[in-house]
Amino acid sequence: MHQNNYNKQLNGFARHLRKASTFSEIKLWSSLLKNKLTGYTFLRQRPIDNYITDFMCRKLKLVIEVDGYSHNFKYEEDIIRDERLAELGYKTLRFHDEEVMQNLENVERTIIFEMKERERLLNLESKVVSNFD
Repeated sequence: MHQNNYNKQLNGFARHLRKASTFSEIKLWSSLLKNKLTGYTFLRQRPIDNYITDFMCRKLKLVIEVDGYSHNFKYEEDIIRDERLAELGYKTLRFHDEEVMQNLENVERTIIFEMKERERLLNLESKVVSNFD
């Protein structure tokens, strides 16, 4: 495992997950997270430690998860996962796929707000780009 907690042993599975993205993941990626639309680089299906995150910004140490129906039964697993990522310095934002599909603007606002908070907490120069200011 690399210093940035990248787990290359999960590469093949992460690649598979990128190809099998949900509609809500694609929608969020297309509207906000791809091509540095926010001012930061986000990676899709990024292995960190023993987990694969839906979206991750290394610079902000921010993880975004879009949870589908199966996560209704994984609450305790998700808590353990989020706690481990927090130990590694990452903040996790979780959204249900219905939120992304039905209320994308509010999801985007929440992400932009948290990105600005992470800049502040990590003493980074402000470069978040937003249509909500």
